[in-house]
Amino acid sequence: MSQQPSAAPAPTSAVATVSERHDWWRDAVIYQVYPRSFADSNGDGMGDLEGVRTRLPYLRDLGVDAVWLSPFYASPQADAGYDVADYRAVDPMFGTLLDADALIRDAHALGLRIIVDLVPNHSSDQYEWFKRALAEGPGSPSRDRYHFRPGKGKNGELPPNDWESIFGGPAWTRVTEPDGTPGEWYLHLFAPEQPDFNWEHPAVGDEFRSILRFWLDMGVDGFRIDVAHGMVKAEGLPDLGSHEQLKLLGNDVMPFFDQDGVHAIYRQWRRILDEYSGERIFVAEAWTPTVERTANYVRPDELHQAFNFQYLGTHWDAEELRTVIDRTLDAMRPVGAPATWVLSNHDVTRHATRFANQAGLGTQIRLAGDRALGLRRARAATLLMLALPGSAYVYQGEELGLPDVVDLPDEVRQDPAYFRGAGQDGFRDGCRVPIPWTREGSSYGFGDGGSWLPQPAGWGELSVEAQTGEPGSTLELYREALAVRRSTADLGAGDAVEWLRAPEGVVAFRRGDFVCVANTTGESVAVPAHGRVLLASGEITETAGEAKVPADTTVWWTRA
Repeated sequence: MSQQPSAAPAPTSAVATVSERHDWWRDAVIYQVYPRSFADSNGDGMGDLEGVRTRLPYLRDLGVDAVWLSPFYASPQADAGYDVADYRAVDPMFGTLLDADALIRDAHALGLRIIVDLVPNHSSDQYEWFKRALAEGPGSPSRDRYHFRPGKGKNGELPPNDWESIFGGPAWTRVTEPDGTPGEWYLHLFAPEQPDFNWEHPAVGDEFRSILRFWLDMGVDGFRIDVAHGMVKAEGLPDLGSHEQLKLLGNDVMPFFDQDGVHAIYRQWRRILDEYSGERIFVAEAWTPTVERTANYVRPDELHQAFNFQYLGTHWDAEELRTVIDRTLDAMRPVGAPATWVLSNHDVTRHATRFANQAGLGTQIRLAGDRALGLRRARAATLLMLALPGSAYVYQGEELGLPDVVDLPDEVRQDPAYFRGAGQDGFRDGCRVPIPWTREGSSYGFGDGGSWLPQPAGWGELSVEAQTGEPGSTLELYREALAVRRSTADLGAGDAVEWLRAPEGVVAFRRGDFVCVANTTGESVAVPAHGRVLLASGEITETAGEAKVPADTTVWWTRA
């Protein structure tokens, strides 16, 4: 099945070369690299692993603890690599297994850890198992590894149930059998090219336990689990009984998401991970109705972290922020897991653009909004996020203050949801445009051969080159914030904040000698000066023990 030799290069020890820090994941800042859009080493317009490797010193100097790589496995790329054809091979567009090995080794030598994506809910339709299932026909053992079902209706012409794809349309596709007749249907909660595994079949579990060991032996420090809330479906695949099911996501437990059976899988996986030295970790991408249900994934014998999507979707509003922060900390405390905080990723509109628009438009929007307002709020939101107890995630380019590219021509879009009606909005390409490294060049330093998505004019002025050493730039703000966070004893890990009295529209809390104040209003506010200013996202003034904090600005103080 591998497109390259499946034997891994010699194992590398995750503990021998990265810095020793117990429970590092409890306060880690983890940087997400979307490989196709980070750095292109060979000039083909597509980012690759060698490009990532050459930029590792930048990430070390930025001050992050770990790098999470979105999928680079062998794939037809129907969904940007989340349709995996071989879990033990690197897609040629990204390099080879030797490139992955070199990347892991270099990262460890620089004190960085590497987390890779794992996609266990579905495979590519080009995965060897699925091709065999199609060829062998109904009733074959290979079909039991997926969800094949006869259709409803007189001639089986209707889908087996009413489930809808996250990308739009029915979650079922009918196959043509080997004899040329219309046949069974198979389940795909995402694109038709992504058939869902049947996790009731023991071969599926066996395969993924082997895949885990393959990459752990390569030296990776953990896995981000894609659709961690999927995998297990309700017994009998019952109808949901409603249309526009996407609107229900995040509000109800669905028969195909957040089923309790997933937790038995993770308990098995955790035992494997704990066999390896170096504190390897699991991170769940689990879209659940409540943060309390998210906490189920990070019980002591399951996963280590889970993305806090409730926080990501919170508006720039003091009351909303306090509520979600309290609920998050209260939910994680009983299971002993760290809270996580995230503002952007490869699936949502960048927060510099979300915050540039009015509240209530969701996490995928196509409006540029007020660029200056969005950047001001994004900088303030970053300092607030980095001050909270637990672990934080940074998506590539947010440290440059990049906005979403909202005006991509329709003909260049590649998000599969864009081409399917009634699914996700399909505008995820806007946050995936390759990032700028230099002021000039065919792709602003991304590579020598252009970029797979067009970069906007003016991208160079937001580049790493343009912002490095520039006082007040967003890049320098991130660098300083991460340095202060690492050197300040009261920041990082923890499970509580002490709320302080503050004017309406202001978030204020204490952690030991540290105080964070975030003004979410459109006006300057006066607050007590809480000691020595460590950092601020905007210009503040202090007189006679009082500080004037401008609109949409966050300040860090210390009494130490």
